[in-house]
Amino acid sequence: MYQIKKYLNELALFGGTPTFSEKLHVGRPNIGNRECLLARINDILDRKWLTNNGIYVQEFEHHIAEFVGVKHCIAICNATVALEIAIRAAGLKGEVIVPSFTFIATAHALQWQEITPVFCDIDPQTHNIDPNKIVQSITPNTTGILGVHLWGRPCNVEALSEIADTYNLKLMFDAAHAFGCSHQGRMIGSFGDAEVFSFHATKFLNTFEGGAIVTNSDELAEKIRLMTNFGFAGMDKVIYIGTNGKMTEVSAAMGLTSLESIDNFIEINYRNYKWYQQVLVDIPGIYLLNYNEKETCNYQYIVLEVEESETKISRDKLLEILHAENIIARRYFYPGCHRMEPYNSYFPYARLLLPETERLAEKVLLLPTGSSSTKEQIRIIAQIIRIAITEAKHV
Repeated sequence: MYQIKKYLNELALFGGTPTFSEKLHVGRPNIGNRECLLARINDILDRKWLTNNGIYVQEFEHHIAEFVGVKHCIAICNATVALEIAIRAAGLKGEVIVPSFTFIATAHALQWQEITPVFCDIDPQTHNIDPNKIVQSITPNTTGILGVHLWGRPCNVEALSEIADTYNLKLMFDAAHAFGCSHQGRMIGSFGDAEVFSFHATKFLNTFEGGAIVTNSDELAEKIRLMTNFGFAGMDKVIYIGTNGKMTEVSAAMGLTSLESIDNFIEINYRNYKWYQQVLVDIPGIYLLNYNEKETCNYQYIVLEVEESETKISRDKLLEILHAENIIARRYFYPGCHRMEPYNSYFPYARLLLPETERLAEKVLLLPTGSSSTKEQIRIIAQIIRIAITEAKHV
């Protein structure tokens, strides 16, 4: 016990200097070749074409569509606006079935347009929307299903497609986590009526801030392009209601630079994932979410489930300890959209229909990874978790 206390004190778990002098964050940006990016930015400045479908946006859209294997990619200023545009272009209204265990933007993109998000429970094994729970949520007002490929792991696309076909519903996917990931050998982005990527700074591939809608529908793509630029179809000719969803040239330049480093980003993330597997494997009550290594994956998220009955320490207490050591772990997606406003007021008893979501929201903990993480940092993070749990069991 003395040795454990001594080590805990050295790690500053009971106060003092944090283990790491610099904070280790979840979602620290992946940065590509700086010289290539700056050369592109200088070219943009020389051209004096900063936005409005410039050559870099066009090139970025072409490469994304080619990479994913779809006919159309429309680059958008951010993924939330992309979701809103895609939802409106697809004609969704009334009610749309969506998981609650997701980032709040998924629900807000619906509610912002006065579409009711109907929260559906998740499969505890996949963390994705449970197809077996969807049918019971369908009403005469239901117009669509919005699945989320959480952590880059695909939804049960086949089951969702069958339900959508049977009940004549639109099927769309929030693929914010899933760029560079595949399902049965087919890249995510090519499923449903449309899918939406996020290229926010914290995502696997970033454009500083940005997103994209990808689809194989010519009709939907045409409508999305109109809506993204105020409904303009030529100079001084507006034929449709729209907004300003355009991606800037600088963002597209960052996206192209990131694309050039995508293999390196995957290699680093995969390396970190395997290191975490090694150092966490025998810590009781700590379960690392695994990825299907037979599929293409970006390995962007190191996801733990903390089983308090085994660790004798809560996820939130463990989070507090890690933060004290400058390890800025995160509890995604706590407490679930259904417990945030305005949904908590609209649906005060939703938690009764979402038992798996409720349980998972109390367990999940994300750890730092990415190009700035080192093997030694990962080893120390695991050791802090191990010591904290060992100490908790002796209290």
